[in-house]
Amino acid sequence: MKTRLIASVVVAAAVALGTSGCAMLSPQSTTIQYSPADGLNVPASSGPLAVRNALIVANDEGTEGNFVAAIVNESDSSQVLNLEVGENAVKLTVRVPAGDTVSLGTEDTDPLLIEDLDARPGSTVPVFFQSGDGEGARVEIPVLNGDLDYLTPLAP
Repeated sequence: MKTRLIASVVVAAAVALGTSGCAMLSPQSTTIQYSPADGLNVPASSGPLAVRNALIVANDEGTEGNFVAAIVNESDSSQVLNLEVGENAVKLTVRVPAGDTVSLGTEDTDPLLIEDLDARPGSTVPVFFQSGDGEGARVEIPVLNGDLDYLTPLAP
């Protein structure tokens, strides 16, 4: 009787360990931070401005493109976002009023045109973001084309 009880406890423990072993060894996907969109979010080290869903919609040759993003300013003062795009370090700036969001590429605000882009659709381009007293952050931003319906109006 005792051996039957011990055997059933051992079998139950083996089943419990076998069915939960994957969860013990694998990281949970829901705890991994990622950008759930076509563009990327810029790390907070770039400064007080939060840059969300940043991407570039380029022509087929990759010679020029439009920078598209949502830029959020939760501070009490107006802030300027400084960008340096690509190896050519094309400089762009965007002013964001205090407590406001600027969405580049919408009906209200045009995207920022980048000339001399030198990045074909499907690649990434390094962009350095800096605002306020932040040290800045360099992020590889995806370059897309206007083939998708919602990106067509954003193509240069």
